[in-house]
Order: sequence, then structure tokens, then C-alpha cells
Amino acid sequence: MRSGNHSSLRFLTVKFAFVFCAVLFRASVAHAADYSAMAPLDQYLMDRSAEITLAKSAAPPSIADNATVLVLTRHGYETAVKGSNGFVCAVERAWMSHYEFPGFWNPRMRGPLCYNPAAVRSILPYTIRRTELVLAGHTKPEMISAIKDAIEKHTLPSLEVGALTYMMSKQQYLNDGAHNWVPHLMFYFPRADGSSWGADLTGAPPMLNPQFQKSPEALSVLMVPVTHWSDGTPAPMMR
Repeated sequence: MRSGNHSSLRFLTVKFAFVFCAVLFRASVAHAADYSAMAPLDQYLMDRSAEITLAKSAAPPSIADNATVLVLTRHGYETAVKGSNGFVCAVERAWMSHYEFPGFWNPRMRGPLCYNPAAVRSILPYTIRRTELVLAGHTKPEMISAIKDAIEKHTLPSLEVGALTYMMSKQQYLNDGAHNWVPHLMFYFPRADGSSWGADLTGAPPMLNPQFQKSPEALSVLMVPVTHWSDGTPAPMMR
């Protein structure tokens, strides 16, 4: 570890994170046997109205109230609400974790995000494509191969400068150990070590999320905790 006990603890917290979220290693391992394969699809689906509400809770109302909202169906994501500000809110499922994450198939996981316009164009397509592959019954190795192929053929976009997502929902469920963790923003940049941003250093807010760090997407994600949930209530402090 790079900078003492505090930094080490934060690194361990992040190491097995979902998307854009810290998780507790011990909790992940404890539940790994439960999530060795995909559960029945119904367990990943939600009531449509409830999913719209959850998706919009990812960002403050000043953003979410005018955002497009996607919901997951048996056939993939579809538009449930047409917005006007260029943002898109959706609820990611566990299969957007890194491929080695023990909770990759956890049907309880719900990750509400609101993508800014740059992320809509260059990050959201990966969520949509991974989800299509999952719903088509592909294995993890097949998913990895398909993503690599899509990148090589330019059917998936390159990262856009300025891509970020809001993940500030008090109702998010990131795994069985972290639950709703803390509200945070996620910033995307080309694959690199987090040290160039001061990530995981003592006293520095950014943390490196391993979601795409070893995946074919070749992205890196910084998580920056914020002080309030999207509804304006204070959030717990990072320790």
C-alpha cells in the first residue's frame, strides 16, 4: 500500500467495488458462493414505476427531473421517460461490476446513476451492450470477447472528455456488505494508474474504482464522495 494504514484501508474498500462503488472484501467473499451463476431474470427486474423513481434518485432533482430515464426489461433497457437536458438516469445491475467481482451475479444489487451528456454518448453504450449480452445468455468469457470485438470494430464508442455520472441515491444497494455506501461522483478517463490523480492517498478524496481497470473497455474510473445524498440530507463521512 502506498500511504499508511488509512490509505491501505481505503484501497481494500475499493478493490472489489461495483462500478462506480466501494465494497467490503470480507462481505464479498462471504457471499461469493451465492452468486456463482446468474439468478432467474425476474430477480433482476423491478416494477417500472419503482425503477423510474430509483433511477432519478441518483442525482439532485435539478438534474434528474429533466433527465431521460431508462428501465430494464426482459429485452434490455428501454426509455420510460423522455427528458430534455441531455442527462440519462438508469439503474445498473451487478453485471456491470468487474468480471472477477464475487457479486457479479448478485440479483439484489441496484446501482442508480445519472450520466451527463458526454457519459451518455461514451459510457452508457457499454452498460447497454453488456446487458444485451447477459440477457442473450452469454458467459463472461463470451462477453469479454464481444466487447473487445465491438471496440476493435468501433461499434462501441471511444471515451469522451468530461464524462461523469452522479451516484447519489440513498436507496442504492451496491452489495451485501456496502449497502448504499456513500453518495459520490464518478469521473472517467483513459486507462491509467490512479496515482496520477492522487487516488487512494491519505487525505485525498479520489478513489480508484476497479470496475473497468482490467476489462476490455480500457477505462479508469475515479470516485469522489460528496457530502449529501441527492435528496439533500447529509451523508455519512468516509472513515
